[in-house]
Amino acid sequence: MPFVTIGGITLHHRHIKATGNARPIIFINSLGTDFRIWDEIVSALDGEMPLLVYDKRGHGLSDIGDIRSIDDHVDDLSALIDHFGLSKVVLCGLSVGGLIAQGFYRRRPEIVEGLILCDTAHKIGTAESWNTRIATVESKGIQAIADGVLKVWFTPAFHAARLAELDGYWNMMTRQALAGYIGTCAAVRDADFTDAARRIAVPTLCVAGDQDGSTPPDLVRSLAELIPGARFEIIRDAGHIPCVEQPEALVALIRSFIASLAPGAETHG
Repeated sequence: MPFVTIGGITLHHRHIKATGNARPIIFINSLGTDFRIWDEIVSALDGEMPLLVYDKRGHGLSDIGDIRSIDDHVDDLSALIDHFGLSKVVLCGLSVGGLIAQGFYRRRPEIVEGLILCDTAHKIGTAESWNTRIATVESKGIQAIADGVLKVWFTPAFHAARLAELDGYWNMMTRQALAGYIGTCAAVRDADFTDAARRIAVPTLCVAGDQDGSTPPDLVRSLAELIPGARFEIIRDAGHIPCVEQPEALVALIRSFIASLAPGAETHG
């Protein structure tokens, strides 16, 4: 398993190199998951472009670290990009991953050639809703909220027909480090990229699952309306995690978006 320690934080990652002029895509996972949610996307795109997935701090096999704000996650992403010597990238972030992508663009816009913002927003939830979740998890554990969260992660059809996978994702969520989950909840609570979104000046694709109960399509659309020239797409029959529920549809959108970008420089990403 690949691990790298940078800035005092050990990050679990998978880096798939490719030749040609396709830009590297970096995938940033959602709250309570690890990078395995991207497995089918990575499998489909393997060989077409360089790919990097990683467990953000506090999740998966990465260190928990100290999580005070989205900037801590941005620090890790920035360090990973520098570690691999990537000069131009496309960021694909889901939920909190989309906030991290927006935070990275605000800090280092010259690195980013495109943004794919999945089931995310410029601001997610309210202080009250996040504080309630944090208090519940602190007193009762992640298990206390897991069933409710999975109802917005996946559609009723997924719940009815894909029971083994549902069990697996319940396990994934409830086995995340408590401190990492709580810290990231607080980071999302405090993040507001409303003004920053208006200044995004690279091609941007905003994607929403049509049945997402966490960041509903109208919320994702409101992000797209803030970003000059952003494209907005809805994936049918998907909840909050289309990369798991409808990977083929998301792969098609990613390929179309990448094809729309101007040709890049030769890379061995």
